[in-house]
Amino acid sequence: MRWVHPTREAGVDPLTYASAVLLAADDNQFHPPSIGDFFPPALFFEGTAFEFTRINLAQVIATVVLVLVLLIGTRRLKVVPGRFQSVIELFFGFVREQVAYQVLGEKDGKRFLPILTTMFFGILFMNLTGIIPGINIAGTAVAGVPLMLALVAYVVFIYAGIRKHGGLRFLKNSLVPSGVPVYLVPIIALVELISTFIARPVSLFLRLLLNMIVGHMMLVLFFSATHFFLLSMNWLTPFAIGTFGLSFAFTLFETFVYVLQAYVFTILTAVYIQLAVAEEH
Repeated sequence: MRWVHPTREAGVDPLTYASAVLLAADDNQFHPPSIGDFFPPALFFEGTAFEFTRINLAQVIATVVLVLVLLIGTRRLKVVPGRFQSVIELFFGFVREQVAYQVLGEKDGKRFLPILTTMFFGILFMNLTGIIPGINIAGTAVAGVPLMLALVAYVVFIYAGIRKHGGLRFLKNSLVPSGVPVYLVPIIALVELISTFIARPVSLFLRLLLNMIVGHMMLVLFFSATHFFLLSMNWLTPFAIGTFGLSFAFTLFETFVYVLQAYVFTILTAVYIQLAVAEEH
């Protein structure tokens, strides 16, 4: 008697059979986070330049909610503010006092307050989509938004420096600090060129992007582990209590990180503007 593989007897390709078995068994497997989370399938316009994914949906939702919050919160301002107006004023006051005025002073702070406020609220609301059920990924977790914001900060501080000093003097102040010996000027100028005009925007971009990527992967790790332990239905199931507790704690921590990253990006932009408008470095 000769043993015949069931797939051959049924006329089924063995590779197709193996794939089906693996997919069926995959339901109770642990699914770790991967870089593929940041390349979700298209929801609309797949394969075109206008491809729309779940991350794009998160960005649109964050933008719409931000506009609505600001419109509702500032539409009917009262001398004695209600709770909602108080919260809005608290955040506006925070950016004005703790970022713009503290770093730039009142005069320059007023000039650049609109762009700094826009940055802070935009980053904050984009970040917060990372903990919203059903979306679960930050709008700043892909390169597009952090890169755009870094380029805006780059253009703003260069514009501020040129507007204040003129192009040649701004370059001199940026590349050659006062008191540098003549024989060190070429080396110092090269170092300042890299640190001022390359490292600043790159560091803004990478700091925001990588924090959002790591935060998302950690949240997915804890929640995936909870899901796996719950479905295991064996001695591993009690571990779900611990991983769920870690999930909740890390969600609170990530909320703090989201606010912190919005603040850090905004205050660094203000610092770069202040360095650009300063008389000497």
